Amino acid sequence: MIRLDNVHKAFGPKKVLQGFSLEVPEGDTVAIIGYSGTGKSVAIKHIVGLLEPDQGTVFVDDLEVQALSRPALYQLRARIGYVFQFAALFDSLSVGDNVAMGLRKQGTHSDREIADRVHEALALVDLPGAAEVFPIELSGGMRKRVGIARAIALRPKYLLYDEPTTGLDPVTSAVINELMLRMQRTLGVTSIVITHDMKSAYTVATRIAMLYEGKVRQVGTVEEIQHSDDPVVRGFIEGRADVDPGHSI
Repeated sequence: MIRLDNVHKAFGPKKVLQGFSLEVPEGDTVAIIGYSGTGKSVAIKHIVGLLEPDQGTVFVDDLEVQALSRPALYQLRARIGYVFQFAALFDSLSVGDNVAMGLRKQGTHSDREIADRVHEALALVDLPGAAEVFPIELSGGMRKRVGIARAIALRPKYLLYDEPTTGLDPVTSAVINELMLRMQRTLGVTSIVITHDMKSAYTVATRIAMLYEGKVRQVGTVEEIQHSDDPVVRGFIEGRADVDPGHSI
């Protein structure tokens, strides 16, 4: 289980998280929605120790993340796959080398094991013959799929997706959504998906949490969110500009 309890985070005078609390039970896929600039990505960076809370606690499998030693934090990160918003691939490396990066960094796998994991991960994202090509040769959707392959090559227990459908056309977004569902079905991973794409959230999530003014405004099943009577939640999911005209863009 992942649990964030009363997390506060500020950058100078800007208060981003102001009592953010969320539980993600094993097997769930939780989508965190909210306006741009409200701190969705900031929230999940606490889970892997990329940020530390100013106040509050973050637990993964009953381990308090901010209290871990550096070696223990690296061990924890090996159980968490992180899919970056724009894939974050290295254009100077082949697709195969990009996917293998995390495995090589661990230093516990033979070359044969790494090659097998890379082949397995690329096959799972429907790119079985792409190991020798370079990211510059790929479409945006294919780059996103390579980013997912790199994350799952570690065989993680948890997957964190940061805006996985941003910048993609509707058809390619649907492909990425299906891949996220496949990861849950095939690998049994527990996932958090940061998104403002409501179609994606409705498709992949077992629960949805809306982040607003630094904390969770509402959390519930897809049906509960779709039928919410909270005016802020309804305004966001319906795309109405009159509900929160002062939000960050």
